[in-house]
Amino acid sequence: MPAEIKKTSFSTKPFSGFDIERIRGDFPILNLRIGDHPLVYLDNAATTQKPKVLIEYLNKFYSEQNANIHRGVYFLSEKATDAFERSRIRIANFINASDDREIVFLRGTTEAINLVAQSFGRRFIKKDDEVIISILEHHANIVPWQIICELMGAKLKIIPMDDRGVLDLEAYEKMLNDRTRIVAITHISNAIGTVNPVKEMIEKAHQWDIPVLIDGAQSIPHFPINVSTMDCDFFVFSGHKIFGPTGVGVLYGKEKWLREMPPYQGGGEMINTVTMEKKYF
Repeated sequence: MPAEIKKTSFSTKPFSGFDIERIRGDFPILNLRIGDHPLVYLDNAATTQKPKVLIEYLNKFYSEQNANIHRGVYFLSEKATDAFERSRIRIANFINASDDREIVFLRGTTEAINLVAQSFGRRFIKKDDEVIISILEHHANIVPWQIICELMGAKLKIIPMDDRGVLDLEAYEKMLNDRTRIVAITHISNAIGTVNPVKEMIEKAHQWDIPVLIDGAQSIPHFPINVSTMDCDFFVFSGHKIFGPTGVGVLYGKEKWLREMPPYQGGGEMINTVTMEKKYF
């Protein structure tokens, strides 16, 4: 006979100190009604809705501060540049990076991973080398590594999982060797919610002096991130998943790696001098 199902009673009262109406009031979009019902939004894993404080600040910036960052010595440009660099310091503090110079702004998690795959990959990955990812990865942490492995003639190895959706750490440890150039793994699976033991996996990789990239797009909204104690070499996430604006992402990279990686893209704000004959970094 089937096991008896225990009935659970659920309280309709909010958690102590958790004011649902106040929190709903912070998000203008939740004033929408779908038919006869207020909007209920459950797709935060894909993107979060925006609070009034963000919407108001963006409006204030474009109304009072808008100017080219790092490109001028006039009042508006200096004000915009100061706001930009203060945000870099805040992000460094938010994830406990040792230096704000280890924070790189991009368009999102996907571009951050592509930057590392292309820049780190072209410098350090050679023919017959190996790159390790897991079966739990989002496409953003699969395709960039497929591309660079195909380009450089390297092999992409996949950490398997068991029937519970948990990575096989024994198999992972056996994959690590002196041909492994980088490990790139998600912190939390976007599909099934598995929380990977990334600190342990980083420690195993570092025993072989292998750098590790952590895709933190799903973890950073849920618990504090400390890249220093985690000891990851790269950590990436998107602003739009943590109540920030769309089109903004962050790459944390240890300074020792960032200094060794060649430019991912060319253009303004990256060089001291350029002529039609030669560039000067």
